Amino acid sequence: MGTEIRDTEGRGATLKVTPGTAEGPLRVGLRVEGASVHASWSCSPAAARELAAALVAAAAEAENARSAEPVTVKARELLRGDVRDGDRLMTVEAVRTDGANVQVTWTSGGGRSWSQVYEADAGIPLRRRLRPGT
Repeated sequence: MGTEIRDTEGRGATLKVTPGTAEGPLRVGLRVEGASVHASWSCSPAAARELAAALVAAAAEAENARSAEPVTVKARELLRGDVRDGDRLMTVEAVRTDGANVQVTWTSGGGRSWSQVYEADAGIPLRRRLRPGT
């Protein structure tokens, strides 16, 4: 299975990622195949994880840059995956309603988690709103 990618001129190719062989040093294989390109690389598992983390961060940044104007929702309407508008990346991990209050567990871009309690009607500004079913 591969992932479709495009170059800056719009030409498509497929990126395939494979685990290395059981013999020899630990490697992860990367292959780009398309009508105008055929290339193969390999890297260590640690470098593959760094690449994956960089891709996730760049994807989040691209989505955030393209999102519409920030929206404000009531705390009780927050959904897992909603991203708070502000200086630091904060993503909703969990929401628990307890009567007139809502406990929201946030996760930072650095992987830290914490919980905060809000009044259910409190307005929470979001940079990116999770769309149901995504």
